[in-house]
Amino acid sequence: MDAPTTASADNGTSGGGGGWFGTPPQPETTPNDARPPSDGGRADRRLAENIGMFGERPRVPPQRAQTAPPGPAAQDHTPPPPPAQQASPDALLIRRTMAEVEPVADKVTSYFYALLFVRHPQLRPLFPAAMDTQRDRLLKALLTAAEHIDNTEVLVAYLQNLGRGHRKYGTLPEHYPAVGECLIGALSKYASHIWDQAMEAAWVRAYTTISQVMIDAAAVDQMRAPAWWHAEVVAHDRRTPDIAVVTVRPDQPYPFLAGQYTSVETPWWPRVWRHYSFASAPRSDGLLSFHVKAVPAGWVSNALVHRARLGDVIRLGPPGGAMTVDHTSDSGLLCLGGGTGIAPIKALVEDVAEHGERRPVEVFYGARTDVDLYDINTMLRLQQAHSWLSVRAIIDQQGHIGLPDAVREFGPWNGYDAYLSGPPGMIRSGVHVLRSAGFPQERIRHDEVEELLTVDG
Repeated sequence: MDAPTTASADNGTSGGGGGWFGTPPQPETTPNDARPPSDGGRADRRLAENIGMFGERPRVPPQRAQTAPPGPAAQDHTPPPPPAQQASPDALLIRRTMAEVEPVADKVTSYFYALLFVRHPQLRPLFPAAMDTQRDRLLKALLTAAEHIDNTEVLVAYLQNLGRGHRKYGTLPEHYPAVGECLIGALSKYASHIWDQAMEAAWVRAYTTISQVMIDAAAVDQMRAPAWWHAEVVAHDRRTPDIAVVTVRPDQPYPFLAGQYTSVETPWWPRVWRHYSFASAPRSDGLLSFHVKAVPAGWVSNALVHRARLGDVIRLGPPGGAMTVDHTSDSGLLCLGGGTGIAPIKALVEDVAEHGERRPVEVFYGARTDVDLYDINTMLRLQQAHSWLSVRAIIDQQGHIGLPDAVREFGPWNGYDAYLSGPPGMIRSGVHVLRSAGFPQERIRHDEVEELLTVDG
């Protein structure tokens, strides 16, 4: 099971794996303490009875046409939830629950997994052997759903992506009732003094709809794409002691768009998935490249940088993300890439070139030191080949101005769409600079900052 992400590895485009409800911490309770909540388990039993009788299908607006398998929105212009006074009764109850349990999120998560693994031990193999990362995935998923509970278009797109992503974990429709049963058990325990029949009924209705949307999305995806692709490592280029460009050949065609990402599982860490952006536009030879930086305690990133060899086979999940070029527009592209975040920026530049467009593209490549500009020669060759492309290197230790401030200095950027990829701090400061300069929010695209904060690599 997977958590929502619009990011990819250490390039600021990398998020974690392990599941929608996350790779949990060790339970604070022992299995013998994973008892039903104080109502004797009536709440979660009633949920289990209702799950599977999904009732009326949610009515959703038609989805926009896409040219590749859709993924979660990578843009920062998600429509806000309706004002509190316009929220539905169920939304008010669900948000009240989340406000109540958020201060004890760790306890809620621990109790949830204790319930799940004690009551349904057959689900344990769906999760990684080591379960000490991505501790807050469950809460994030619930907060996202609660935030957009009345925004059908946003919520459904989010859930559909989760449903598609769950396929690579082997998640089946019959697994959802167990998750719902234990979820409501944990919530009712830690929100016990406000929990009542109305709140329980709201969660039953919400989870029923949530699970059905995800199940339907997985079923549709199963008819058009595999749950995962096997990919052989055919090139491994160590650019610095801790950065490698890894190129793989998938075992069957892999459709994606420049600017998107995929999830990667290595043979050394089964069921641990991490996200990496594609470092090029789709190639005629079908090869895929990723820029990977080994981070401290990063299982997957260290394996890919220091352990992977030619001939090794990894697994890829489906493509995701919407940090892509709108080729129906003639707007310029303002691209900020920090560290290995230059990977998807390079892919966007190649995409513009392959479409024969001459729209202006301004790239700011940020790094701490000269060594960190490991791909600057590639970017400069692209600049030499395309008159519409400008590349500027911004080195923190050599200049008196940081990457976001440099962007402000070279503005204004009227008529541009902005793309940001890099560490969370760079993205936050970059968005702040652009917004303070009057850059429209809907024209800023980037990886999800909250996801980047939980990157294991």
